Amino acid sequence: MGDAEVLTDDSGMFDAVVSGLVLNFIPHPERALAEMARVARPGGVVAVYVWDYAEGMQLIRHFFDAAIALDPTAVEHDEGPRFPICHPDALCRLFESSRLHNVEVCPIEVSTVFRDFDDYWLPFLGGQGPAPGYAMSLSEERRALLRERIRANLPVNSDDSISLVARAWAVRGIQ
Repeated sequence: MGDAEVLTDDSGMFDAVVSGLVLNFIPHPERALAEMARVARPGGVVAVYVWDYAEGMQLIRHFFDAAIALDPTAVEHDEGPRFPICHPDALCRLFESSRLHNVEVCPIEVSTVFRDFDDYWLPFLGGQGPAPGYAMSLSEERRALLRERIRANLPVNSDDSISLVARAWAVRGIQ
């Protein structure tokens, strides 16, 4: 166990330093990235990837678009506005401010296919994470309204499956 903002490794120790799906959860991402750059050797790669909560994480986007339409205060739980670092421009600026060179950002897109609406909806009833936590904070009646609003707006295939994109932004720079 460690602190991403204060790595215990020696400077210049690694050829590559990578963080997956965590940078947006660190209180001071600029400190964490500076530490990643510090422990990378000169010429080493520093890379991260984060979900595109604002647009490309469609399974979450559909949820919060419906939630906010029914209850504008739901925006407080929406990862899109909560994690502005999860955007290519913000990631690029962060890497360049850490004095990393040859910074590149690219999307990683994964197709997510749900058998049917229940396959999509049931994970939101687990209570873990912002969207499920919000769903479970609602009364049964409000949760049913949210469920039906989402169901009405999801793109459903002829076989009742639902195909959505899960996009992450990957960024890398050279020390």
